[in-house]
Amino acid sequence: MKTELSALLGQAVATLVANGTLPAGTAADIRLDATKDKAHGDFATNLAMMLAKPAGKPPRAVAEAIVAALPANAIITKVDIAGPGFINFFLAQGSQFNAVRRVIDDLHVFARPNVGNGEKVLLEYVSANPTGPMHVGHGRGAAFGSALANLLEATGHQVHREYYINDFGRQTDVLAVSLWLRYLEHFGAPVRIPSRAYPGAYVKECAIRLANDYGERFRKHYADVVDGLPPDPEEGGDEVKALREQHLDALIERTKKMLGDDYRELQQYGLDEQMAAIRHTLGALNVNFDRFYSERALVEGGSVHKALDKLRAAGHAYEKDGALWLRTTALGDEKDRVLVRDDGSFTYFASDVAYHLEKLERGYDTLVDVWGADHHGYIARVRAAIEFLSGKGDRFHVSLIQFVTLASGRMGKRSGNFVTLQDLVDEAGTDATRFFYLTRSSDQHLEFDIDLARSQSNENPVYYLQYAHARVRSMFRTLTERGWHYDEQAGLAALPQLPEEAAADLARRLGQWPETLAAAARNKSPHMLTHWLRELAQEFHSYYNAHKVLVDDAAARNARLVLSEAVRRVIADGLGLLGVSAPDSM
Repeated sequence: MKTELSALLGQAVATLVANGTLPAGTAADIRLDATKDKAHGDFATNLAMMLAKPAGKPPRAVAEAIVAALPANAIITKVDIAGPGFINFFLAQGSQFNAVRRVIDDLHVFARPNVGNGEKVLLEYVSANPTGPMHVGHGRGAAFGSALANLLEATGHQVHREYYINDFGRQTDVLAVSLWLRYLEHFGAPVRIPSRAYPGAYVKECAIRLANDYGERFRKHYADVVDGLPPDPEEGGDEVKALREQHLDALIERTKKMLGDDYRELQQYGLDEQMAAIRHTLGALNVNFDRFYSERALVEGGSVHKALDKLRAAGHAYEKDGALWLRTTALGDEKDRVLVRDDGSFTYFASDVAYHLEKLERGYDTLVDVWGADHHGYIARVRAAIEFLSGKGDRFHVSLIQFVTLASGRMGKRSGNFVTLQDLVDEAGTDATRFFYLTRSSDQHLEFDIDLARSQSNENPVYYLQYAHARVRSMFRTLTERGWHYDEQAGLAALPQLPEEAAADLARRLGQWPETLAAAARNKSPHMLTHWLRELAQEFHSYYNAHKVLVDDAAARNARLVLSEAVRRVIADGLGLLGVSAPDSM
């Protein structure tokens, strides 16, 4: 009903603009709220007070003009103007059940508010480095990005889902060296793994597959590998960390020299193995992408040089101490940032600048990135670079994902000394993992309770919601077993005659679904759907427990069945947007 009332108010404002009561170009920010006291109607709006200033009239006078301009309609029986200019709407008896009919007739017309108006959005999320397994923090960003993409698509946006593969730079060299040392160890060499290398068991497993696939092709004498390298001390402060990095850098250079042309093949093998594992985990979490975009391809294709040349030519980049810097302080960053190091190598920032420029050049209206909360300080510099290059810094948006901790560590499976995302999905299941990740706003810390996620109880929110869907399916199976016929149109016609007020309340709840989607899309907040769906499920379970559905009276039976079916369809729609299944039985 809120949607219909908003449309009527919008038409009234358009009429007032056309007849000169309101100035041309007046935009109506229509806000409708359900009244707490039914004596004041069903819905109220403060629109007249919002338009009083542009109209140059008292709010009550504006309210009177709005009421007079409302189009003729059958859903409003009475309109009152209260206080300084509130407009109260009294709706026709039974009009709340219009939402049930609209759900039944065509849910995807009813529940697809056009918020985006065809806006082209490039949504980049996860983008975990392909140097190891995904952890539970990555999973929250994956579930959030996936659900946000679904939500934006459902509300009139054209969405492209993208994963940026960081397959260029020092971390890929560290992976290659770590893999090679484990490969040599596999052949019996007395290897010592550097303190700054990747020590995980997954590297060992990858090395075994490398040996099986390539035999001794990459085998060298370990003594020659480490001969003359700087020390790699085991203990100490900041100076020790620097020495460890020097050791690792020297080892990288030694590895490249000894393997020659084979180095790139070994490195790519490790990256491909890790990306295969990442893709598998993403699939297990029901997370999909339209494109996996390679940083290496970006660099080797010349896009980074192109972006840097544009920044130099415009005077936004300058040389200092042998490095190339970007004047990000000119647009609010705390200090200027390095694009090219004094050794000539690109920083990660340089690649990110080129990547975001390339995104805009592909014709996207809006760029949305999903980053970990620890990247908060990175936003200003990337936005500054986009503004310098294109003048479109305002089209860049970042959703930050706060950290995840596990409330229960009782896992049947672990990968080394940390819990991987794959471990979590295996233990809790895809549906529970996704839903639990989406139960809180992304900017709030999340404690993931594995035991609760595995439980089959009303305390488990995803189980409770899925059970509501399955309960309706069960009702219809029982109906068939009893030899009764379901008449949908008769049920819709009989809805206003149901004696229980709870039926009307449930119908009103269904009527809120489109506006809930619209609000969640505007705020880029999928968690708003989980909260609303849980409230719907709670209201439905309460209704089911208080009012028998499969009664002998055919009119009441069909009415309650069609209401239940509308609830089921909305729950299925919401779960689908969240990437969670809607089972027919449990």
